[in-house]
Amino acid sequence: MARLAQTAGLSDVQQEMLRTVKAFVDKEIIPYATDLEHKDEFPEVIVDGMKEMGLFGLTIAEDYGGLGESLLTYALVVEQIARGWMSISGVINTHFIVAYMINRHGTEEQKQRLLPKMATGELRGAFSMSEPECGSDVAAIKSRATVEGDEFVLNGQKMWLTNGARAGLVATLVRDDLGADSVYQNMTTFLVEKDAGFGETRPGLTIPGKIEKMGYKGVETTEMVLDGVRVPADAVLGGAAGRGRGFYQMMDGVEVGRVNVAARGCGISIRAFELAVRYAQQRRTFGKQIADHQAIAFKLAEMATKVEAAHLLMVNAARLKDAGERNDVEAGMAKLLASEYCVEVTQESFRIHGGYGYSKEYEIERLMREAPFLLIGEGTSEIQKTIISRGLLREYKAAQ
Repeated sequence: MARLAQTAGLSDVQQEMLRTVKAFVDKEIIPYATDLEHKDEFPEVIVDGMKEMGLFGLTIAEDYGGLGESLLTYALVVEQIARGWMSISGVINTHFIVAYMINRHGTEEQKQRLLPKMATGELRGAFSMSEPECGSDVAAIKSRATVEGDEFVLNGQKMWLTNGARAGLVATLVRDDLGADSVYQNMTTFLVEKDAGFGETRPGLTIPGKIEKMGYKGVETTEMVLDGVRVPADAVLGGAAGRGRGFYQMMDGVEVGRVNVAARGCGISIRAFELAVRYAQQRRTFGKQIADHQAIAFKLAEMATKVEAAHLLMVNAARLKDAGERNDVEAGMAKLLASEYCVEVTQESFRIHGGYGYSKEYEIERLMREAPFLLIGEGTSEIQKTIISRGLLREYKAAQ
C-alpha cells in the first residue's frame, strides 16, 4: 500500500524481501485465491513458489540452511501473504512455530537433523495442543505418555491440526506424570515424525480426514488419534531436560503464533480496505462516486485508522520478542485488536460493496468467511483479555 501499514526502521534487505513477497502475492496469489478457495483446493503451485523463495526457512538460522530473519520480518511477510489469501499464511504458520520451538528449545541433534529439511519445505511442521474437550484450557489435556523401557507410548486424541495431513513432523503436547506439584510441570512436548497423508501415517498414529470449515479452506485442518504410538526418548523436545517443560515450550511458541495471527488480521484488513476504497471510487449513485458521500468517506477513514493501529501493535509485539523481552501482554494486545478490527474492517468493506458483496464473484465474500477465524485462532479474544489483564495486574500491583 502507498501509505497504510508502513514500518519504520527496516533494513534494505527487509525492504527488498517485502517488495519481492508483495509482487509474488499480487501476481501468483490474488488472481487465483478465490477460485482455489471455492474449490477447497490445496495451492500446490503457490506453495512451490514459496519454497523457491526460501519462505519455509525464513527464520531458521543460516547454520541450518535458513535465511536467519527476525520475527518482525516473518510477521511482515505473513501480513502480505494473508493480504493475498489467509490460507497460504496457514501453510507456513504452524511450520514456523515448530521450527521456532526446535531452534529455541531443541537439542543440537534435533536442530541438525530436522531444521535443514524444514528450511527447504521438504519436512513440514504441525503444532498440536488442543483436544476435543479442551482448547485454551491446557490443564485439561488428557493425552498422555507412559514410559516403557527406552521408549514412550503416546495415547489420546488431538484436534485442530493445521497441515495435519501434509506435515511430516508434529510437535505434540501430552501429559507426562512426573509427580510435580503443578499440572503444568507434568506435561512434555514430543516431536512426532510421521508420513504425509491421511489414515495411519505411522504405527498407531491416524489422521482420520479433513475437517470441513466455513472458511480457511485450501489448507487442511485435521484430528490426530494416538493409539499406542511408540517414540524414542530423543523425541522429547529438548531431550531429557525437556521432560516436564512442554507447557512452557508450547506457550513460547504460542506467543510468536499470536504475533502471526495479528499479522494475518492486518493482512486481511489491508485487502478489505483496498477492495473497499477501489469499489467506492468505481460505484456511482445519485450522480457521483460513492466515495464522495460522507457516509462512505467516514467508513473509509475509520477502516484505515484501524488498519494502522493494528499494524503498529503487531510490529511492536514482534520487535519486543526479537529483542528477547517478554511480550505476552503485547502479543495478546496485538492479536486481540488485529482480529477484532479485521472483522470490523471486513464487514464495513462488505457493506460498501452493497449487494455485490454477497456474490461469490467478488473477493470480499471470501474475506467475510475468513476473518471470523482470527477471533478464535491462537486463543479467543476473551483469552487474550485474560492474559492482558493478568499481566497488567502483575505490573501494576497495588501496595498492600
